[in-house]
Amino acid sequence: MRILVLLCAASALSQGVTKLPLERGKKLREVLREKGLLHRFFQQHRYDIGTKFPHAFPNGTEVSAEPLLNTLDMEYYGTISIGTPPQDFTVVFDTGSSNLWVPSVSCTSLACQNHQMFNPSQSSTYKSTGQNLSIQYGTGDMEGIVGSDTVTVASLVDTNQLFGLSTTEPGQFFVHVKFDGILGLGYPNLAVDGITPVFDNLVNESLLEENLFSVYLSRETTGSVVIFGGIDESYFTGSINWISVSYQGYWQISMDSIIVNSQEIACSGGCQAIVDTGTSLVAGPPSGISNIQSTVGARQDTYGEYNVNCSSISAMPDVIFVIDGVRYPVSALAYIERNDQGPCISSFQNTSGDLWILGDVFIRVYYSIFDRANNRIGLAKAI
Repeated sequence: MRILVLLCAASALSQGVTKLPLERGKKLREVLREKGLLHRFFQQHRYDIGTKFPHAFPNGTEVSAEPLLNTLDMEYYGTISIGTPPQDFTVVFDTGSSNLWVPSVSCTSLACQNHQMFNPSQSSTYKSTGQNLSIQYGTGDMEGIVGSDTVTVASLVDTNQLFGLSTTEPGQFFVHVKFDGILGLGYPNLAVDGITPVFDNLVNESLLEENLFSVYLSRETTGSVVIFGGIDESYFTGSINWISVSYQGYWQISMDSIIVNSQEIACSGGCQAIVDTGTSLVAGPPSGISNIQSTVGARQDTYGEYNVNCSSISAMPDVIFVIDGVRYPVSALAYIERNDQGPCISSFQNTSGDLWILGDVFIRVYYSIFDRANNRIGLAKAI
């Protein structure tokens, strides 16, 4: 019955509203764990989700401003095409960054060879800008160039879009990621070199009915969508709560507190949070995360991951995020990840910044609307 409802809703979407299906794939973290490479990754790299968000570091800690750092924890992606005729790429739709990147045919790194690579000479609409890019990120440097071409997102055709073409990608670990690149859906001021993001160009070209997009993330492999230009009520129940964006870069909001078992255990007196489709976990400052882990009964292993006994999930408490006076409970079924190879894993993780990152664990529970016209986020209980 639910499938019929979804099909009807999908066909009822009006012109100027476009639905793009997303696939839920294995996170690089899971792939490396299965191959026995995860421990080596942690030995070789100081991995911190927070470095994706440089302005979150109050003392100006030296961090990278590049979203590709976070490939370990990205798990939803969809297909776009670039060029004429179109060349297809699998990209992560990432609200925590603002640039579009794909590998280019002039990249000799193994990470590129393993993925779709854009060939400018095969596109009649490609224009070179002569601009170079050199981007630092956690596992090395990414060198690239900036080009301009037609980018097609579902049925939306974005002409003259500037995008990054990587010519070198670092690290053996990037070989294992399932997606080719990233399409950033953050605000323009996050974009490297002042490049106008894809979403802004879609709006500027009057291709969308409304200046917003919304995201539904399914627990299943299929069924997830990003909807450009509208809200689809078949994906949520009840009303939408609207929260003002507190910083127009990331999709950042003010959070009141985090409660477990009727006790305020983190974000005491308020804190800042980012709603980030490009992070699978919920991350926050070490003291708050540590309080959550001990309250839900998760124990840290030697590599910094927090584990729980799979049989105790049903007895574990909700973690409640209080935002603008409204409670958003997330149950243990949502925040504990099953692992075939040992104990179950807590999806809460430390970051050295002072921001909380509400990633896919949170967005799966709450349909999220990113409203640029009014600089606000809408949250409603996902179906």
